[in-house]
Amino acid sequence: MQRAIPCLFMRGGTSRGPLFLESDLPADIAQRDAVLLAVMGSPDVRQIDGLGGADPLTSKVGIVRPGQSAGVDLEFLFAQVSIREARVDTTPNCGNMLAAVVPFGLETGLVKATGDHTTLRVLTRNTGTLSDIEVHTPGGRMEYSGTARIDGVPGTASAVNISFLETAGSVCGSLLPTGHLVDVFDGVDVTCIDNGMPVVVMAAQALGVTGYETRDELNADAVLKQKIESIRLQVGFAMNLGDVSKKVVPKMCLVAGPRTGGQICTRTFIPHDCHSAVGVLGAVTVATAAVMPGSVANRFAEVPAGLVKTISVEHPSGEFSVVLTMNAANPTEVLNSALLRTARLIMRGEVFVPQTVEKRG
Repeated sequence: MQRAIPCLFMRGGTSRGPLFLESDLPADIAQRDAVLLAVMGSPDVRQIDGLGGADPLTSKVGIVRPGQSAGVDLEFLFAQVSIREARVDTTPNCGNMLAAVVPFGLETGLVKATGDHTTLRVLTRNTGTLSDIEVHTPGGRMEYSGTARIDGVPGTASAVNISFLETAGSVCGSLLPTGHLVDVFDGVDVTCIDNGMPVVVMAAQALGVTGYETRDELNADAVLKQKIESIRLQVGFAMNLGDVSKKVVPKMCLVAGPRTGGQICTRTFIPHDCHSAVGVLGAVTVATAAVMPGSVANRFAEVPAGLVKTISVEHPSGEFSVVLTMNAANPTEVLNSALLRTARLIMRGEVFVPQTVEKRG
């Protein structure tokens, strides 16, 4: 016997996965996680028995419910489902999957369109982060086709505009959780920063690489990955994250000078494999570090003038532009960040899990 669970299978930014109504999943966390592992087919390197795509970008789940407090339209819980282990991590945010939340809400009737453009406030429950998300809704329906293009996704689609509110320290408690702009671990200068995503910024050259290598080249470098993991395990405690050996945060980011017209070049590990692109909030956090004089990122960044700065973050499959608004009274302080994503509904239906899964959970 199997249990059928309603879901929408959606792409959000450069990620994809099933999104569920919270009420359709078990309330008990252990049971819920057991169901999500079965849904995605984990643990298994191919995820052959589930919806996962055998890649961290395609082993993601969104859980959505109506807003529970005044001014909040929707609440979103992100779950990163491990591929090789029976583990579900709800510690981090995911700005890519966040792009699919308002479309999901409209498709399921949780919320209604408000005109040709609809802006809703979403709370990401993982970190308590608020964001205002604008989508195109001509005729009161979600529009997926359009002219917006993002690197890492073929073709064009309708723009999803995301403005983040008060993201500084959302996971670690402060923008610079160690209290320093630069720390040293294993003889390597690092900037530990959290503007929506805990990130450790390191100069690629300090770890013996250029920062322009391909994803596959970096993933094949066992010595490099050992160095990165040694630093990651140490900074976990320094960033108020505790033992991170079984967590996907902090993200480890190698930086170098821009090479293709952007402001900074990145190679990000989440946590042990090099990302084919860069995460949304990871890009926001790296861009924030880039505009802070004295940070490791700032040493390599080409920062534009003005109080509104567009920071193009180069990554292995293209670039990701983040718009930062600076504080006029303190031009090194970021007030808010905004960016463009796209999303698409891929499939509507039911996913089946064995009845015994919840009993085991």
